[in-house]
Amino acid sequence: MTSRAEAREILRHVGQQPDDEIDLAEAALALGVLESPGTPLDGYRRHIAAIVGDLADRVDPDTDSLEARIAWLHEVIVERHGYSGDHDTYDDLQNANLLRVIDRRRGLPVALGILFMHAARSQGWSMMGLNFPGHFLVRLDADGGRAILDPFNEGQVRTAVDLRDLLKATAGSAAELEPGHYQPVSNRDVLLRLQNNIKLRHLSSHDVPRALEVLEAMRLFAPEEPSLWRETGLLEAHGGNLNTAIAALETFMSLTDSDRHRHQTAALIQQLKNRLN
Repeated sequence: MTSRAEAREILRHVGQQPDDEIDLAEAALALGVLESPGTPLDGYRRHIAAIVGDLADRVDPDTDSLEARIAWLHEVIVERHGYSGDHDTYDDLQNANLLRVIDRRRGLPVALGILFMHAARSQGWSMMGLNFPGHFLVRLDADGGRAILDPFNEGQVRTAVDLRDLLKATAGSAAELEPGHYQPVSNRDVLLRLQNNIKLRHLSSHDVPRALEVLEAMRLFAPEEPSLWRETGLLEAHGGNLNTAIAALETFMSLTDSDRHRHQTAALIQQLKNRLN
């Protein structure tokens, strides 16, 4: 049985690692334990290892190519293990918990993307998440070529036309593709995106204590991300926890590069201190 304390220790270790050494799948499993405490992780680790093994069994150096790698990933993750996006109950919190995603073989784009990236990287392939808004996508590079894959839709290759349509569907008809949408994101950013789904759903249901729990976990694996400390401070202040809010906002001030944000936050901290007095 994996306790919340053990999961937090895994995430705290992730927070100390260089980004390129982060094991996305292991970190995501630990995050899942925080939502489902006491869940043994060995079976989930074996399942992820089975995905890796099944992919390794299919890889043929004689026919290796970008197209072949895309096909092998589809055969293993989608056909062999039955993963797909949850189109019917998209907003279900289980879709952002890798434990439940593995149980149900259904999930959000970013949760499924973690499985795609873990499998691809296990073979030494270059795969990364992209900064595409509203719908997580991954990019696979091989032999000078690259393809953008949609983990939510069975790892399908997405063209520029597909991406434009997808962007307009998620961001509005006036939205247009920008170079930044194709930029790779760090491993920490992938984990932050995974947890943001849970945090935002708690906030939309006005469950601030649960949102703060999610933010606490995010700060474990991304302790130097200023926005997490700022949001924590604002939510704690809203709940009347003024000392905790001040401490979080002071940490934000020490991390942010923005003079404007520092000045604004200093004024807010003074207001909170005045309320304490």
